Amino acid sequence: MSVQPEIYEGYTGVFSTERTSMLERIWDAWKDMRTSARRLIDEAPDEARLIFMVLLSDLVFFLSWSIKTVVAPMSSATELIPIEVSLWLVAALMVRTAFMYLFSFIVYGACKLFKGQGTWYETRVCVFWAALVSAPFGFIAALVTVSMYGLEDYVPLFREEWISLPPYWLGLIPFVWFISEGISESHKFKNSSPVFMVMSLLSLIALLGVFYMKANGAW
Repeated sequence: MSVQPEIYEGYTGVFSTERTSMLERIWDAWKDMRTSARRLIDEAPDEARLIFMVLLSDLVFFLSWSIKTVVAPMSSATELIPIEVSLWLVAALMVRTAFMYLFSFIVYGACKLFKGQGTWYETRVCVFWAALVSAPFGFIAALVTVSMYGLEDYVPLFREEWISLPPYWLGLIPFVWFISEGISESHKFKNSSPVFMVMSLLSLIALLGVFYMKANGAW
């Protein structure tokens, strides 16, 4: 892959002349997230580009959850979906970008406790890129939900919670995986498995917390 210094004034990164389209980059990240993350870090994207990536992932997030909760909600999931779901989705769309900045800062601080060598900027690059790279999986899960919703009358098994609820959260798995890979690369951790296991555990705790609060009428 040919790489050369960027010639634009005030820009210090490097860019590749091959596989430069967004789709090619996402595909490359699916195959090797660490290499993809390192390439993006070396390009030194400005904050506007990082915000664009987050906003694009925000849009996919909004579309996928709108499909799963408003357009075609599974019957077994209806009780878990707040009545004000539309307002929740709009609020999530508005605050998700700010949350991603906060999340990346927390991740940066946690990595520093374990002698991570990356900067907050490099952490942001990897977290924001992982959010965009994993976004299509959430949308695919939404399409699976739509298919199951349309077949509920013909396949009663799809009404069972253990079948119908997983597609709502399957997109979280690649999100955690890609973030773990990117963080490991930015902070020069040789093995990404411990990062993935810790983040998976924290995600599981957060998910159980959501179900607990819903069951106890917290919202």
